[in-house]
Amino acid sequence: MDFSEVELSEEDRAFQAELRAFLRSVVTEDVIRRDRETGDNFDEDVHLALGAAGYLERDFLDEEEGGFSPLRRRIWELEIGRAQTPWFHWGTTAMVASAVKRFGAQDLKDEVLEKVLSGHYRLCLGYTEPDGGSDVATCKTRAVRDGEGWVVNGSKMFTSNAHHARYVFLITNTDPAGPKHQSLTMFLVPLDSPGVEIQPIRTVDGDRTNITFYSDVRVDDRYRVGAVNGGWAVLREALNAEHGTVERDNSGLHKIAVMTEHALLLAGAVDRVAAQARIADDSVGFRLGRAIARLEVALSTPQMFGRVAIAQALRDLTPDLMDIAGAASSLPVGSEGAEYLFRLAGPTGIYGGTLEVFRNMIAQHALGLGRPQYAPPAAPRT
Repeated sequence: MDFSEVELSEEDRAFQAELRAFLRSVVTEDVIRRDRETGDNFDEDVHLALGAAGYLERDFLDEEEGGFSPLRRRIWELEIGRAQTPWFHWGTTAMVASAVKRFGAQDLKDEVLEKVLSGHYRLCLGYTEPDGGSDVATCKTRAVRDGEGWVVNGSKMFTSNAHHARYVFLITNTDPAGPKHQSLTMFLVPLDSPGVEIQPIRTVDGDRTNITFYSDVRVDDRYRVGAVNGGWAVLREALNAEHGTVERDNSGLHKIAVMTEHALLLAGAVDRVAAQARIADDSVGFRLGRAIARLEVALSTPQMFGRVAIAQALRDLTPDLMDIAGAASSLPVGSEGAEYLFRLAGPTGIYGGTLEVFRNMIAQHALGLGRPQYAPPAAPRT
């Protein structure tokens, strides 16, 4: 891996300064405080401002289509994270919009994409089911043909941002008798459709996610994304993006792993604790040094390996930071406290699939090991 420093041109420095000033004007202390209080990871005013300034469009498009160059995209990602922008749901929206762009009918693209890039439409994921866990292919939500459309019944867990979204990217089962991965069909379901109900769920860190219910929801066929029973091919592209296993270019400037924004939050917490701690205490110095080393490793680890390293670093380091900072760190103090990151660390190991799922993926696909065996051990002979 090449760790050489990138020299910015005057134009790139101007872009960085302009972006940093823009984010400072819209991502205020009140925005960050409100985000911590609501747990939404979203602020509509910030999102619309980014859309109006053209940043969402440039982030979504390839460079050949008018999007960011690789260098400016990296500057964009770093500045968004450093500003503590309530941001995590844009990745979901962009991921779904990419699937619509590739697999959706033209009239669906015309309806959705322009307003996604302006910030007015947000998109969320309808994958996980109450009994399904991380195996989204075990889908029980049914979509049944009815004339020119479909009728959908079922429920989805962890439909984060549904209360701010216009559509849900919904995986359904359209052939219960078919093979597991050949019975799925994807829809972009308008969330204001009759029969859709959104109920909030609070995670341990105070974030809001949702459970969504679909009761005889009528969906026009034009909202289908991809072929009937061909949903796995559509879904696989989105899952690769969510897992961070998409192909990389050779620039070395791409986002090294998903959840690097969380690692930037952790870096800020390490800096604040180090500024307050009594470094003269050898044990404190050792623990802070270990934390910084672990953080550097996590920030340098690519793809799904990095996703595991970042989440595990959050889980391992935040209790240590709270212990070093003392009793005051247990108080909720908004964006400045290690306490917030301590609570965030638990769900971070679940988002987009649990750490156990990712470790199994690494074992199978990167290390060539066999599939895990979940059967109970054989009873000992008597």
